[in-house]
Amino acid sequence: MYERILVPTDGSAGVERAIEQAAELAAVHGAEVHSVYVLNTANFASLPMETSWEGVSDMLRQDGEEALERVRALLESYEVPVRTHLIEGSPAREIVDFATEEGCDLIVMGTHGRGGIDRLLLGSVAERVVRGSPVPVLTVRVREEDLD
Repeated sequence: MYERILVPTDGSAGVERAIEQAAELAAVHGAEVHSVYVLNTANFASLPMETSWEGVSDMLRQDGEEALERVRALLESYEVPVRTHLIEGSPAREIVDFATEEGCDLIVMGTHGRGGIDRLLLGSVAERVVRGSPVPVLTVRVREEDLD
């Protein structure tokens, strides 16, 4: 049923539940896991000009590489093929575009399950992916204890 499963990561501890779900599904279906980390460069467009974009970009890339390495490490015990990708742009848009362009059968991603004013103020990447994706999306609720 699934040949390519996409699991986005933001590097947080909570996303590990989604990675494990993706790994279990991939193991059962003989699927390949793709993991993406999106450098949300739009958040840093408002930095003062005297701030070194190169330094910020390097730090963001390092964070992304570390997050993707954690995905690789978590998937080792499941013995499923994994490919990682570091991309730039708006997270929700890039996740949907990647899944569509790469022929992914499923997106598995974590959600903080925020509601009310928190969701209004912070937005929800998972919600925007669910709304915009032609690919099925499995959301995995991140537990509060996973965030510590």
